[in-house]
Amino acid sequence: MKIELFIPCFVDQFSPDTGFNMVKVLEKHGCKVNYNIEQTCCGLPGFNAGHWEDARELGEKVMNEVALDRTLVCGASSCAAMIRNSYDLLFQNSSYHNKYRQLQKKTFELSEFLVDVLKVESIDAKLNGRAVYLDSCHALNHCQIKSQPRKLLQMVEGLELLEIPSPDECCGFGGTFSVNYSEMSIQMAEQKVKNILQTGADILVSTDYTCLMHLDGFMKKREIPVRVMHIADVLAAGW
Repeated sequence: MKIELFIPCFVDQFSPDTGFNMVKVLEKHGCKVNYNIEQTCCGLPGFNAGHWEDARELGEKVMNEVALDRTLVCGASSCAAMIRNSYDLLFQNSSYHNKYRQLQKKTFELSEFLVDVLKVESIDAKLNGRAVYLDSCHALNHCQIKSQPRKLLQMVEGLELLEIPSPDECCGFGGTFSVNYSEMSIQMAEQKVKNILQTGADILVSTDYTCLMHLDGFMKKREIPVRVMHIADVLAAGW
């Protein structure tokens, strides 16, 4: 299958190896991957901040840069949710609305694509450790992604998958929320980390690198030895 890959701007800037691992995993499962190096952002930060004109400009850029006859695979559920759901508000009654409708039907988050579209039943990855999966709010509430990443992680040799208490509680990132309401954001991160530590896990995995960055910063400052990994990095481990 020929696909378009959308690498989130946070991954591109702070963990570029994760982007390469996305390509590695997709190619392993028979995909021919196209990545447009002119990509920047899906427009989510501007959209959430109320700067809809700026978000619309970025959305138009996305639709002009990807081939609409191919499936678009996103390396974050937040980007998938923005493209799949929020573009509808940005492009109503515009010349881009039909383009958006085409793209909406073919946009998936990475784990969702592997499980629901490619029907992957085995992963050659190997990683020793005790892991918990972090449900991001965008994955859980906007894309209904819950079982797919867990199914993939259970296929990883050597990895024991545990469950976080109260998994549907937010980690406290929320984009600009963590800046505008930093005290509340830190309290939410503290509660999430307490729940993680209850499990005895040494690896924290998510589909969304922004949530991982938020909790990683909190844990590093307090010298908590839990490793954070994007799901693409886990699925590319050991081969």
